[in-house]
Amino acid sequence: MTVNLLNFNQAALAEYFQSIGEKPFRAKQMMRWMYHFGVNEFAEMTDIAKALREKLAAEAVIAPPSVHLEQISEDGTRKWLIDVGAGNGVETVFIPEDDRGTLCVSSQVGCALDCTFCSTGRQGFNRNLSVAEIIGQLWVANKALGRDPKGDRILSNVVMMGMGEPLANFDNVVSAMNIMLDDSAYGLSRRRVTLSTSGMVPAMDRLREECPVALAVSLHAPNDALRDEIVPINRKYPLAELMAACQRYLEKAPRDFVTFEYVMLDGVNDTLEHAKQLLDVVRDVPCKFNLIPFNPFPNSGYDTSKPDNIRRFRDILMQAGYIVTTRKTRGDDIDAACGQLAGKVQDKTKRSLRRIKVEAVA
Repeated sequence: MTVNLLNFNQAALAEYFQSIGEKPFRAKQMMRWMYHFGVNEFAEMTDIAKALREKLAAEAVIAPPSVHLEQISEDGTRKWLIDVGAGNGVETVFIPEDDRGTLCVSSQVGCALDCTFCSTGRQGFNRNLSVAEIIGQLWVANKALGRDPKGDRILSNVVMMGMGEPLANFDNVVSAMNIMLDDSAYGLSRRRVTLSTSGMVPAMDRLREECPVALAVSLHAPNDALRDEIVPINRKYPLAELMAACQRYLEKAPRDFVTFEYVMLDGVNDTLEHAKQLLDVVRDVPCKFNLIPFNPFPNSGYDTSKPDNIRRFRDILMQAGYIVTTRKTRGDDIDAACGQLAGKVQDKTKRSLRRIKVEAVA
């Protein structure tokens, strides 16, 4: 069976080389070719013996996922639709800024968590991505972006905030992040890799032990009743348990705070009372807030909070001493903004129909 070497982090790659009678140090050599130089043809690996190159060509491949479509926004944001077979695709977004270039990476085809304001969830859940399909998104982006005039990589940060819940694909996501962090591969700092979760508490504890990176939590509501409705995983891991998990995570995290992401939904979670409740919920967790104006999509049932309401909400948090950013919408013209990934796919969850029925009854 042909193996795709992009599915292996360095430890797994060393085991593979041992299994074919080669020295484990070949793993580090191969990682540099694949990730530092973006090479996927064994014949081009000039410091590897010809006999080994021929052996590898006979039984292995370096096969990043193929790109079905690339789009570039007026603001420089780039989006790739990655083909993962069987008519499925995932989206990867690069966001250029003055001081960094951030790649938003997907971890699943669709998502099973059913958050009501997220267009990605509309397509339901299909499957987890493999390690090769996750790290392959970086491979594709690096190849497309190249390097700046100084020879540095343009891509400097990774956020696991694309399609899917990363912690629901724990083993593959952690293996891919190990490649991101590996000095023989991309060599990113743990502070420059951020994982965003909706609150899978046991997996957060496991991540703290196995691969602590910067943590973002998709909060979106300041009380259990509302969060149960719009982020259904809260019914299993309510806010008190989630906040305790955040505190535990910070014991080993590379950053000394958690970023709480909060999508601003008009009349749903954006009142002054909601802001005060939010302060009470997070009082024991060192944190900062990222307020995200809702990005509308067809039949969502939600509207974007009014700018004045967002400012007032932000000011209450800031007056309490917290750092608060309001996310600038990027890539909106190519449906690459937060919550828009795969927003034009078929609504397999039929959530919009359910919402229409509820409103009709009301």
